[in-house]
Amino acid sequence: MFSSVLMRIATIAADGIPSDTASSLTSTLSTLALPLILIVVVVVMMVVSSRSNKKRQKQYESMLAEIKPGTRVRTIGGIYGTVTKVQDDVVIVSVGPDKARLVFTKQAIANIEDAPVEATIEGEIRETEKK
Repeated sequence: MFSSVLMRIATIAADGIPSDTASSLTSTLSTLALPLILIVVVVVMMVVSSRSNKKRQKQYESMLAEIKPGTRVRTIGGIYGTVTKVQDDVVIVSVGPDKARLVFTKQAIANIEDAPVEATIEGEIRETEKK
């Protein structure tokens, strides 16, 4: 479709030009059509990808800003726990039935969990009620 449009433009532009020059102009435009289409597609994909990455980054930063004591979280390493203290970029998380405290940076928090999960001493995993 795009190449046929270019061909029409070349034909219109070639009126009054000798036929050999017009045919070379038409062949040049038809040769350039595919690379131009590919370049446009790549640029559009890069713009869309960049916008979605920026949106995802803003959502992640707002999630990190919401972290406060009592928040149930999952770390990037897969550890589930409850935030007990937040200081600047450091988060202290209590995990397991004996409430062992672990120290993480905020960037180590993968997401905030809606359904709290606790592990029992016997190793069973059960969902707990939110307080």
